[in-house]
Amino acid sequence: MFTIDDLADRLGGYLPPDEIQQVKRAFYYAEQAHDGQRRRSGEPYVTHPLAVANILANMHMDHQSLMAAMLHDVIEDTGVSKNALAAQFGKPVAELVDGVSKLTQITFEDKAVAQAENFQKMVLAMSRDIRVIIVKLADRLHNMRTLGALRPDKKRRIARETLEIYARIAGRLGINTIRIELEDLSFQAIHPMRAERIKRAVASARGNRRSAMREIQSSLQQSLDDEALKGTVVGRQKHLLSIYKKMRDQRKPFAEIMDVFGFRIITEDVASCYRILGVVHNLYKPVPGRFKDYIAIPKANGYQSLHTTLFGQRGMPIEVQIRTREMEAMANNGIAAHWLYKAGQTDHPIAEGSHARARAWVKGLLEMQRHAGDSLEFIEHVKNDLFPDDIYVFTPKGDIMELPQGATVIDFAYSVHTDIGNNCIACRIDRHLAPLSTRLESGQTLEIITAPGARPNLAWLNFVTTAKARSAIRHALKHQQQAEAIMLGRRLLNKALTPFETSLEELDESVFGQAFRELDVTSLDALLESLGLGNRMAHVVARRLVDVAHGGDQRDQVITEGNDKAVVISGSEGMVINFARCCHPLPGDPVVGHLSVGKGLVVHRSECRNLTDLKNDPEKLFALEWSESIDDDFPVALRIEIESRRGLVAELAGLVTDADANIERIGIEERDARLSTVNLTLSVKGRVHLARIIKRIRNLPNVGKITRMAN
Repeated sequence: MFTIDDLADRLGGYLPPDEIQQVKRAFYYAEQAHDGQRRRSGEPYVTHPLAVANILANMHMDHQSLMAAMLHDVIEDTGVSKNALAAQFGKPVAELVDGVSKLTQITFEDKAVAQAENFQKMVLAMSRDIRVIIVKLADRLHNMRTLGALRPDKKRRIARETLEIYARIAGRLGINTIRIELEDLSFQAIHPMRAERIKRAVASARGNRRSAMREIQSSLQQSLDDEALKGTVVGRQKHLLSIYKKMRDQRKPFAEIMDVFGFRIITEDVASCYRILGVVHNLYKPVPGRFKDYIAIPKANGYQSLHTTLFGQRGMPIEVQIRTREMEAMANNGIAAHWLYKAGQTDHPIAEGSHARARAWVKGLLEMQRHAGDSLEFIEHVKNDLFPDDIYVFTPKGDIMELPQGATVIDFAYSVHTDIGNNCIACRIDRHLAPLSTRLESGQTLEIITAPGARPNLAWLNFVTTAKARSAIRHALKHQQQAEAIMLGRRLLNKALTPFETSLEELDESVFGQAFRELDVTSLDALLESLGLGNRMAHVVARRLVDVAHGGDQRDQVITEGNDKAVVISGSEGMVINFARCCHPLPGDPVVGHLSVGKGLVVHRSECRNLTDLKNDPEKLFALEWSESIDDDFPVALRIEIESRRGLVAELAGLVTDADANIERIGIEERDARLSTVNLTLSVKGRVHLARIIKRIRNLPNVGKITRMAN
């Protein structure tokens, strides 16, 4: 059984005696705090924090991280407070422990909400001290190693959470030794039978191909020795989940996946990496298009290596990775390499760069958190952001930007800066204009064209892939809706004040203070926003303001006529004036507005049948007029009865296009062998434009009835 003295002996290799003593003191404190507590396996609970500290010792983490590992469940599972820990072990250790601890004071109705809230809390702690996530990963790794005592359903739930979040975070931070073990342990918990079959097949395959591996390894090593290049060739093993994913996603049999031989060559410096690449390409022919240079362009998590695939003897594919010793340490330990080098009292630029990238990533998480509506939305953004496959594109100045596979121009714009994303109107890819929804490929150069006052489009949410872009667009749209609701609320309230022969601008400021208290709002903008969104009635608020202005209740006051003055709409008001889909109002149609709770003003044609039910609530109906300067397109639905014939759809499409309109949707129903009904949805400028199109359709042969659909 592993003891604290065993750990102390290991720590003696890189920590001074006084720091080792502090780690031991934290262990004895945890042992006392957890006295009487046992794990599901029956072991004393303190064996868990000791094992977590041992995992961190493998990474040469500092003494404060090890102390936090010893104490990480004390706040959550015992009566010890954060302040008590701070008094005993110092504030940094207490902050680390608190960052790893779950929210125990709050009861959650849903496990998903609990998971999201706890993760959100941990991100805030990570922003203050990145060591929080390393302690948490070590904690999760030991929990996954000891899942055996739990119920199968609980095993699967914990394994899925590990796979979706913690394994991906380990990959994002470059800690691949932990990532691979978390993935394999999760796979074994979720699919135990599949994992066992693959494990047995791998053991069998390795035995069968041992001689081939030795032969290839020997030839690679010999070619390096012949060129006097220092390098060590080692075989590379695929892990279980990687094999399973390739079998599932690429639909390949196990034998075909295991036919690929993997090797890693570790050398002294970057120059040697490229010389060794030349040697292995001279020994075996390279597969075209399968070379990747992650040394010149590192992955987002700091990973660096040269990757190439070769045609081996008898056509066997050989995958070779070439890297320096520092890159190997970085590939295995990622951000933890920062402490690995610190323990040796030397800084290393690769490790320092990884640490800086990790801080930048956490900063991005905080920005997402500010924009997210709630913790569940935030954790979905994070999951989307943790996919490891990246592409690399360039700014016009030659700076490299890393983006996930499938990222679009809009994702790139937001990765440069939120304001550039919000004001983006067009782009050039390799100097050619391209749509904003274009999926990007590695090596492209992008130039974003912006315009002051431009705003994000709701449709962008249909194709963006990065969490930063998605959360920033939603945040901007929310503020856009808020601003437009305030503008509409001001128009509606001034209209409601007109019969009282006053306006917002004419009311004294002292009126607002008392009225706000009575209406339970904090500011004029909040009041106007609630009016614009239809959550309050303008005439009720107007009456209250007038009552306060006149020092009492003015219900008996005779008001002048004029309350039927129409609100003018231009069709481009944005997010708080909506056009009813039931009747498709067009400029030139007589229209009525209905104030709908949470949506704002919904515009209907005066003859719309849905207005019959709405007329029971006349205070929510408003007379509307179209502005004389409208240049937007509006949808309209037509039903056309016409003789069936070949080429009818093409004939209608050509006619509509010639009339400067667009077809949004077209459908044909055959009524009998001779007649068809065409359902046509068009985008037109207004009623006059529609009349011209209908006239052209009537000129077609054998056209029957043409009906504009009202509902």
